[in-house]
Amino acid sequence: MADLAYEKLRDRLVVLDIRPGEPVNDDALAREFGIGRTPVREAFKRLEADRLLVAYPRRGTFAATVDMTDLGHISEIRKALEPVAAADAARRAGPEARAEMEALARTVAGLDAADLTQRELMKHDVEVHRSIYRHSQNPYLQDVLVRHDNLATRIWCLVLDRLPTFAGHVGEHVALLEAIVAGDADRAATLAHDHVAGFERTVRGVL
Repeated sequence: MADLAYEKLRDRLVVLDIRPGEPVNDDALAREFGIGRTPVREAFKRLEADRLLVAYPRRGTFAATVDMTDLGHISEIRKALEPVAAADAARRAGPEARAEMEALARTVAGLDAADLTQRELMKHDVEVHRSIYRHSQNPYLQDVLVRHDNLATRIWCLVLDRLPTFAGHVGEHVALLEAIVAGDADRAATLAHDHVAGFERTVRGVL
């Protein structure tokens, strides 16, 4: 139940369905999810560690603010580790994992930006990253990258309405996934690094 509460609440916080600085009530969430308050409170602790929630004594718990000055720190970590995950996935993924990523590449290639909202495109972006992290087969690396990708996604969401080329950013994943499926670790690493660097440049361009 704590995992369920964590995942549901995390997703809302990441895409800013719960706005930065908004209060988060454990009792209300427990009723909504149909579970006890203890699992929700356990989820709160994990989300605090993820820097998605902030608790203040005698005031309550709030969605963490999105500080644009954190962009450089987050990008530094992602530029170093996203290429490692992509290369590991290219080397280690088995036939089923490669088939999954090949199908994901076809899905992304077939997306029609005109028929999708920016938020829907964002969900495809997150899905690709999660797939690569998972198939790196390094749970410690996956844990670090999921946390930092969540923080990066919150920054994306804050400036999403000012990003004219977001569909192109998502489309970059096709070549990355194809390199991983082909087992080309060096190309996958390069594309992963360039993708994160491009994210940083784009966000800085609209700030």
